[in-house]
Amino acid sequence: MTTAQGNWPTKEKRPMRGVGDSLRGWWDGLSRPQQWLVGIPTLIVLLVLPLFPPPILDTPGYSFGLVMAQFAMFALIALGLNVVVGQAGLLDLGYVGFYAVGAYSVGLLTSPDSPWNKTGGIFSPEWAWLACVPLAVALTAFSGLILGTPTLRLRGDYLAIVTLGFGEIVRLLADNLGDVTNGSLGLSGIAYPRVGESEELPGGYFSSGNFGDTNSSSLLDKANNGVWWYWLAFLLVIIVLLIVGNLERSRVGRAWVAIREDEDAAEIMGVPTFKFKLWAFMIGAAIGGLSGAIYAGQVQFVNPPVFNVINSMLFLCAVVIGGSGNKLGVIVGAFLIAWLPIRLRSVEVAGTSLGDYKYLMFGIVLVVMMIFRPQGLFPVRQKLLAYGRQITRAVRKPGEDTGTTGAQR
Repeated sequence: MTTAQGNWPTKEKRPMRGVGDSLRGWWDGLSRPQQWLVGIPTLIVLLVLPLFPPPILDTPGYSFGLVMAQFAMFALIALGLNVVVGQAGLLDLGYVGFYAVGAYSVGLLTSPDSPWNKTGGIFSPEWAWLACVPLAVALTAFSGLILGTPTLRLRGDYLAIVTLGFGEIVRLLADNLGDVTNGSLGLSGIAYPRVGESEELPGGYFSSGNFGDTNSSSLLDKANNGVWWYWLAFLLVIIVLLIVGNLERSRVGRAWVAIREDEDAAEIMGVPTFKFKLWAFMIGAAIGGLSGAIYAGQVQFVNPPVFNVINSMLFLCAVVIGGSGNKLGVIVGAFLIAWLPIRLRSVEVAGTSLGDYKYLMFGIVLVVMMIFRPQGLFPVRQKLLAYGRQITRAVRKPGEDTGTTGAQR
C-alpha cells in the first residue's frame, strides 16, 4: 500500500481483536515452560473452586459443588458434540440419544430394577460402575456406527431431521420397553464408585449421603459428593481434551476441517469424506456416552423424560454460544448453560424466579448471537493444524505481531 505523494509503504489497519483473540495471542507468546507455570496453578484453582466459591459465582440455596459437577458433565457433552458439529460440520439435533444410551447402559447392568442386572454376579458391587463405563462408551460408539452408516450420506437439514428422530426413538424405546427399562418409572439404585467408605460415611465419597464437613480442615472431608463427581469428570475432561486436540492436529482433524468448509471440494481432492464423517460421529457418540455414564452414577436414577429434545437443544446451545469448533469455547458455553439458570433462581421478578425462564433466555441469546456474533463468544481460529507452532515461528518476521492479518508491502 502506497501514499499519494510517494511510494513509502504503510501498515494496513489492524482488525479489531476480541477477548478470546487477545488471550490466545498472549498464550501463544509464552514459551512451553511458561505455559506450564501458568497452566498448572490454573488447574489447581479450578479444582478447589467448588470448595471456596467466590460470591459472584456462588449459588444461594443450591450446592455449588453439585452445579460444578453438572457443568463438568455438560462440558464432556459439549466436547463430544463439538467434534460432530464444530469440527466435522455435521448438524446433530439428537445428540441426547447418545447421552441416553450411555446412561441406560450403566443403569441396565447395575440397577436392581433391571432384568439385566449383573451387580454381584460378574461385577463386584465396589467396582461395578467403573467396569460399566468402558462398556457404555463402546456401546454408544457402536450406536453411532449403526446410525451413521446409513445416514451420513445425507447433508444439512436432512441429516438434522434424521438425528432428531434418533434422539426421540431412544427416548420412546426407554419409555415403552417396560419389561427391560422399567418404563416411565425408571431405574433406581444404579451403581457408583464406592471410594472412602467408613462408619461415618457408609456410602463413600461419591454417595448422595456425603454432604461434606464445612468445618473440616481436610479438603477431602470438606468436599461433598458433588465436588467429588466434579473432580472425576474434570479429570475425564482433560483426557478428552488431549485426545481430541491430538486428533485435531492430525490427518483426521485436517480432513474434518476440509469437510466442514466444503465437502464437495474435499471429496474432489481425494478426502474419503464418508469415512471421516463416520469417525467424527463415533467419537462424538463415545464422549456423549461417557457423560451419560457419569450422570447415571451421580444421580443413581435414570428415566426417559430426562433425555428429551429440549436438553439436546441446550447441549447445542453450549456449542453455538461458546464458539463452534473451539474446544475451550464450548466448555465456557457449557458452564453458562449449567450455572446461569441456577444462579438466577435466587432472583425473582413479579414473584417468579428468573431461573424458570432459562429456555426463553437461551432462545433470546441465540437470536442475538446469530445477529451480532454468529461465530460465538470464542470463535475458532483457522491455523496450521500440523506443526503449527514451529512453522509459525520459522516464517515470522522479527517484531511481527501474530494478531495482525496484514504486513508491510
